[in-house]
Parts: sequence; C-alpha cells; structure tokens
Amino acid sequence: MLSAKGLFREIFDHDDAFRLFCSIAASGEAQGGWENGRIARLVPPAAQELAPKIARHGADEDKHGRIFTALLRKRGLKPVGVPPETDYTMLLERRGIGLAHHKLSGERPLTLDDIVTYLAHSRVTEQRAAEQMRLLCAHFGDHPEVGRAVRMISADEDNHLAYCHEELLRLAHAGHGRTIQRTLRVCALAEIRVHRDVSLAVTAHLARILGWPRTKQAVLAAGIHALYAYERAGGWRRMVSLRMPERRDALGEPARTAPEFA
Repeated sequence: MLSAKGLFREIFDHDDAFRLFCSIAASGEAQGGWENGRIARLVPPAAQELAPKIARHGADEDKHGRIFTALLRKRGLKPVGVPPETDYTMLLERRGIGLAHHKLSGERPLTLDDIVTYLAHSRVTEQRAAEQMRLLCAHFGDHPEVGRAVRMISADEDNHLAYCHEELLRLAHAGHGRTIQRTLRVCALAEIRVHRDVSLAVTAHLARILGWPRTKQAVLAAGIHALYAYERAGGWRRMVSLRMPERRDALGEPARTAPEFA
C-alpha cells in the first residue's frame, strides 16, 4: 500500500531523487526570497509599516533555500537544474498570479492594490507550503538527517501564513474586503491547477529516477487528480478564508540574515 511516508522515504534514500527534490525546493524558496525582497524595497508610502515584515518573509525564504542546499552538500551532492514543468513559481506567474517580475525588477513604487495582490497570493501559496511541511514534520520531524530542517521550515511557514491572515484582515477592515476576496478566489483556483500539474510532472521525473512500475505511477497520478477534483469542488475554499491567527505579529522581528545550518 502506498503511503506518504513510504514515498518520501524512497526519495530521501535515493541520492538522485533526493537531489531533484531538494533542488526544486531550493529554487522555489530562493525565488520567493527575491520576490519578497523586491516587494519590501518597493512598498508604497501608504503601506510602509509592512516593509520590515515583507523583508523578514524574504529572509526566511532565502534561509530555506540555503537549508535545502545544505542538505545536498551534507551528502556530497550538487543542485541540478529545475525542469520547467516542475517550476511552481514560474508557472503561477505565467497564469498571472502574484506580481509580475517585470514590475518587481523596476524601481517604480508599488501601489496598495499591488500589496493586496501580493498578500492574497502569499496567503494561498503559504497555505499549501504550511500543509506540506506539516506532513513532512509528522513523518520526518525526528529524522536524523532532515528532521531539524523540516521542523525549522515548518515553523516559519506557519508564521508566514499567520502574517498573511492578519495583514489581509487589517486591509479588509480598511475597506479592501471585496478586492481581497476576489483576488483570493482567482489565486486559489489557479494554484490548485498549477499544483496538480507540477505534482504530475515531479511524479513523472521521480518515477524515471526510481524505476517505479507503471501501475505505481498510475495510482499516484490518480491520487493527484482526485485531490484536484476535491479542491476544485470546494476544497479551495480553505485557501481563501480569513481568521485572526492565535499568534499575532508573527513576522514582527527584524529580518534575520545570519547563516543557518540544517
């Protein structure tokens, strides 16, 4: 019987599969770090109080990228190129989700609507990240090689999600509620499609590396499609609801730039 723990164990126990997994994760986190860093620099005057929190978010993402790279280095492995069809961040941007890179690459200040777009996009994607890291924590939080890294990243993702909830609620109370809900819905429906496509692509690459039989590939693909069907039918709504988090001001500390270790 297939299980999440068994599948991840196969990946972690095989150097080439582990290298692809960590390379994809490191690339996505590094891209998120760059995006948040640029947004923090371009925050408009009306939202300047958010700049330190956005910078902290970016610093955390950079840290996660370094952690995944460190896990590879500890095994004597080097990152590999990320196949385009597995690039979650790039595929979301192609669907018009989040802030376009050409806008972030310039020096013109963002607008308050841009900040709403950024926070809505982050609320959706951080939901996915937090859920995935909680799953890894449940199965590998005590793993001697990856346990500490998994716990550290999971705690950060929970903080990021709490921050998005709090800041979006604050903006909703300031009169942006309809825009926020509309943007959240568009982001969530796009994200679940991209997540399905990326999951299928990653599974196909891992199947080739690990030599999975066609029946196993078919079962995994069916599971991915079933998850998408559930999310399309209404599961996406968990990504758009807003509630005040138990932990307030989760990113209120200064951005940390000191090197971390996995």
